[in-house]
Formats: sequence, C-alpha cells, structure tokens
Amino acid sequence: MKESFELAIQELKRVDHLFWVSLKYTRTVDVIKHVIERLINCIGFGLESLLKYAKEKKLISSIPENSGLRCDLLKKTFPSNNELNDYINFYLRLRKLSKAEYTKREEFRRHVAMIATIDKGEIVEVSIDSLKEDYEKTKDFVSFVKKIINEEKDEY
Repeated sequence: MKESFELAIQELKRVDHLFWVSLKYTRTVDVIKHVIERLINCIGFGLESLLKYAKEKKLISSIPENSGLRCDLLKKTFPSNNELNDYINFYLRLRKLSKAEYTKREEFRRHVAMIATIDKGEIVEVSIDSLKEDYEKTKDFVSFVKKIINEEKDEY
C-alpha cells in the first residue's frame, strides 16, 4: 500500500517537472500527451494503493489487473464515497483522452492545444490552462488517498 502511494508521489513529481519546465519551454502537443500519461499513472498508483488498503482491511479478497475492473471494484467497495467516484470518473476520462484521436493547434505558442474526439464525437480541447486544472485535481487526489490510507479507524 505504501509502495504504491510512493510511486504515485514520484509520478506527481514527474508531472510537476513536465508541466512547469518542459511545457513552458517546448509548448507542443507531445508534451501535453506526456503530462496526461503521467497523470494517468499517478492516479493509477493511487487507486492501487486504495485497493491494497481495502485488501488489508479485508474489504476485498483480490485485486484485479485490469484498470476498468479496479475502478468498478473501488466503486463497489466504497459506494458512499462520492469524492472517490468523482476521481475515478476523472481517471477514466483521462484514459479516454489519452487513447483518442487528436489534432494539434498553435504548437510552439502560449495557446497550444490538443483537440481530441472522445465518446461518440464529443470534442475536448486540452490547453495549458485545462491541463493545470487536471494537475491540481490529481494533487488533490493524492492528498485524498493519503488521508484515507493513513487513517487508523475504519469508516467504511
């Protein structure tokens, strides 16, 4: 559980560097894609940490390998935790964004954007500003996971 959480922290540090250094000087869609991949990895490790916590507390018997199954299991294990459901939906949306077909707009400029098509034609524009919001939400998720796994009493 702690190892997975530490891996999430390491990924967050990498995202921090990509966002504040690489994206600042490069401003390409490739860097945006890399940031999204690192955010996905970070949240994935956080979710794994939560699953290991649930297994330690004997709430679940095994941890599936598949990311989708992991998300479903977490939703079933902590059904009353709406904040966790929001983070899981955010994670699944980032995964869709990562795999989606995309186009580039204004590369090498301040308003660089990745325009992706997900979910039956929904067009999503990922800019530096929206990426910053995603980064902040991921940092909030890591704090959320830390709060849960460091609690001694079992609330669920």
